[in-house]
Amino acid sequence: MGAAAAGTVRARPTAWLRSGALTALVLGLDQGTKALVRGSLAPGEEHELLPFLSLVHVQNRGVAFGFLSGGGLPVTLIVGGALLLLVGFFARHAERALLWLPTGLLLGGAVGNLVDRLHQGHVTDFVKLPHWPAFNVADISITAGVIALVLVLERHGRAAAD
Repeated sequence: MGAAAAGTVRARPTAWLRSGALTALVLGLDQGTKALVRGSLAPGEEHELLPFLSLVHVQNRGVAFGFLSGGGLPVTLIVGGALLLLVGFFARHAERALLWLPTGLLLGGAVGNLVDRLHQGHVTDFVKLPHWPAFNVADISITAGVIALVLVLERHGRAAAD
């Protein structure tokens, strides 16, 4: 086995470990913050922290920012399918530099919201900015994960073209 192939083999377990650790970190932060909100604010309650930032307790039955509200089982199945596709892609390309980062962010965020959906029938959102729907740590992680995935894939595409 050549040096490059050996490096790829070693990169896979490290990438899986990093992605798994980031997934667990995001999931823990997401579920912990949501539990604090559920324990301290009644649904619909809002507290202004700064002129541009409020802490709220919103029960979101849709996906991103309330889209597809009331989707129930179909939304859960679509999210579950998307997670399976993401894990499959990562399994085939784990040696790509930094691919563990968007994978961990996306999995942690999606699983965090999926846990809410399965246990409560809705997702707890709590960060509110002016003129923007409420969101949570999982939503932040998913958004950052999508941006990171685009950057990682773009970087890989440029490296392959060189």
